[in-house]
Amino acid sequence: MQGAISRVCMVVAAAILNHPSLFPQENATVAEQDEDLMARMREHAERLERERAKLEAELSQADAKEDEGGGWEEGYSWYFWGTVSFVVFFAIEMCRADMAESNTRALDDDEALPTSAMVLDKDVLSHFCDKCTYSSSYDTGRVREFVEGLADDLLESLRSVSNREADMEVGDFVGIGSMFECWQMRKPPTCDLVVPLSPPEPLEFQVSLWCEPSSDTPPDRQGCGTVQVSRFGDHEGGCLCGSANLGEDMLCLLHCKTDAVQVVDRSLDELLCSKRTPLLTKDRVMKWFQLSLTKAWGRISHKYDFEVTFRSLDAAGALKVRFPSGKSVMVNIIPAVQLVDTDAYLVSHFPSDCGGTPDPFWPLSLAVYEKNLLKHVTKLLPRHSCHLHCLQVVIFLHRKQTTLTGGNALTDYHWKTVLLHLLLLNKPSAWTADRTECRLREVLGFMHGSLREKRLHHVLIGNDRAPREIQLPETIRKAEPVNLFRGLVLGRDVYAATVRHLQEMLRNAAALLQEYTPLSSSGGGLDY
Repeated sequence: MQGAISRVCMVVAAAILNHPSLFPQENATVAEQDEDLMARMREHAERLERERAKLEAELSQADAKEDEGGGWEEGYSWYFWGTVSFVVFFAIEMCRADMAESNTRALDDDEALPTSAMVLDKDVLSHFCDKCTYSSSYDTGRVREFVEGLADDLLESLRSVSNREADMEVGDFVGIGSMFECWQMRKPPTCDLVVPLSPPEPLEFQVSLWCEPSSDTPPDRQGCGTVQVSRFGDHEGGCLCGSANLGEDMLCLLHCKTDAVQVVDRSLDELLCSKRTPLLTKDRVMKWFQLSLTKAWGRISHKYDFEVTFRSLDAAGALKVRFPSGKSVMVNIIPAVQLVDTDAYLVSHFPSDCGGTPDPFWPLSLAVYEKNLLKHVTKLLPRHSCHLHCLQVVIFLHRKQTTLTGGNALTDYHWKTVLLHLLLLNKPSAWTADRTECRLREVLGFMHGSLREKRLHHVLIGNDRAPREIQLPETIRKAEPVNLFRGLVLGRDVYAATVRHLQEMLRNAAALLQEYTPLSSSGGGLDY
């Protein structure tokens, strides 16, 4: 028994002294350290397995001796040392987890730059806000009016070229994003429009969200849903003419007799579904939508004196309108599936999301509720409040710094999410015009803290602070919060680049504002 206890102690000591996380190589690169770590962990696993086999053999011998009349003191002694060994191994694993977390955070701990170190001249900031952030309401109104008129004509033309018995039905568009929330900063101006689609009769869409009890959505697809194409009547409450044998003497008042035959003859591929499944795919929908838009524009292009081109083949409805004067307007027409009796949509893509979501999952957009939230909160704020100024300043700094340091994980939507969180946390009186600098530092500080924790929750999903006035669906309100930074947990390189981007942005904030503010004298805002 003493030999077994001694062997256990040696195994514990070897694990402590040779654990890969305790003594990393100081001069090795990250990749070399990871490879060396995995090799050493495999080696330790094999060694521990051999020791475990030896211990089991010796313990079986010890148990046999005890059965023959061995002392009970040795048995209790073994339980004591076994408990000590378990506690030691548990402590090692806890230390390893803490050290791994500290190593990850060391990326920004070593060069952390608090927002209090950011020096801003109040006069420069005030001048920037007055002259450079808000586009005139007249210009914004003209752009919106033009885009809405063009979208109406384009979608009406699309309906005319579509096959009503086979193609998707296109609904009326809904304006979302910065242009419709009055914080547009991009040059050229950009408008985002969501267009709901519905299947031809007698088909229907059945939406399944990740937060529903019956959903089998994987954990890494939080905030997404699937769309199933089914016949109207396959679910409770629908028409039964397509799923039940009513006899020759019975007629359906909703559908003619040939409708059922058409549905049966059509394959799932014709319905833009995944292979051998009834799930609607974004890729096939976007290809159909882009082809239909091309045909629709060809029918009405002679009416206009400007040029319309597709900016990207990977994003359906990403249009660029170029006028004879050389000016242009960007329009994103996003196909979507509307959730029943809500203003929530499963969209094919987000304009700011380069990677996208793999099929058959569709990301959830609550942009209409976010727009309503901003309107609701704005009514409670003081006159000439600074909340939109803060958002426009940080987005300007973010975009200017991106041109200097390259790509990163932050988007305009992340900054808007931070602002909405702070609007729900702070009192309305905290957003007066004379507190612009203070609130700006708070926005930057909130983003800095979110990056450190790699956690930025969606402002509406699972948030009890969301006001009842915006009528958010209870299923979404009661869902678990969704982390918008979950991709940074495993994406170490992207995380490091994003942290450096924010650090440089804080360092350069004063210089960027000072350098580009004089350009406002030429009018029309900033171009970037």
